[in-house]
Amino acid sequence: MDGMYKGRKFLSFSEAVSAHVPVEMLEDMRNMKIVHWEAGSRPLTYTPSEALMNAILDGHRAYAQYLLNKFLDGALVMTGKNVCGCQSYVPHLDMAIRYNRKDIVPLILHVAHKFPPLPSYVIRGGCEHMKEGRTTLHLACVMSQPETVIMLLGSGAAPQAKTGDGVTPLDLILENLRTSKANIRAKMCLEKLLLFMPNVRFKRKSSLNNDPEYWSKVLGEEMFNYLVGRIPGTLFLIAMQKTLAQLPSHDFFERLDELPIPASLKPTTSQPLMRWNFY
Repeated sequence: MDGMYKGRKFLSFSEAVSAHVPVEMLEDMRNMKIVHWEAGSRPLTYTPSEALMNAILDGHRAYAQYLLNKFLDGALVMTGKNVCGCQSYVPHLDMAIRYNRKDIVPLILHVAHKFPPLPSYVIRGGCEHMKEGRTTLHLACVMSQPETVIMLLGSGAAPQAKTGDGVTPLDLILENLRTSKANIRAKMCLEKLLLFMPNVRFKRKSSLNNDPEYWSKVLGEEMFNYLVGRIPGTLFLIAMQKTLAQLPSHDFFERLDELPIPASLKPTTSQPLMRWNFY
């Protein structure tokens, strides 16, 4: 133990992860039974999966990357009587989105693509025991995380996935905009979502039609008319939709970087699409 951690004592493994101590030290602690004495009846050591949950919770990206690289799909496997058994559930990804760990989300997605059998609701539907069967894309849209939205869509998430009562990610974005007109990040989520939706279908379309004056102000007249089907998308939007649809999900962003188009037109995780002239 060296540097700022020399001589410092941690009561638990979780405390050490929270303090972002070096990966090597954390791995030593993870396998030491003595650091878990205060946990009572829990297992004497943490599994890589449990350790990854701690790394996500406390935003320790270096440790999350180590665990995912070292243990591959094993780091994402949750077991135990209190863990949901749905084949489409990956709690690590859910937690990474809830805590807005946009630097850890791509690490998880990369591993998921290396192991296709790995249970994942990136592409499939959400766990039926979660709220209304929402997918990770639903969750990212609820939380207005445009960076995560584009990562999920690029990784193969279904843009028009529905909950048990037919709610799509677009419906949830519109709900955010209804309650907060100045929600710029929600608008960014909407614009990124539309890049992967050549056919716009969503549950709230009738509510937009029923109050056109209100929604025209919230969305802008052109965006409103596009969503309700009064005008088509521009040639630019259509071209981008067709182009992005051809990129493989397992290395979407690498292929995106290779496209012979200006960087300002590429929907990277850092490029704010509000600058784009869609309509």
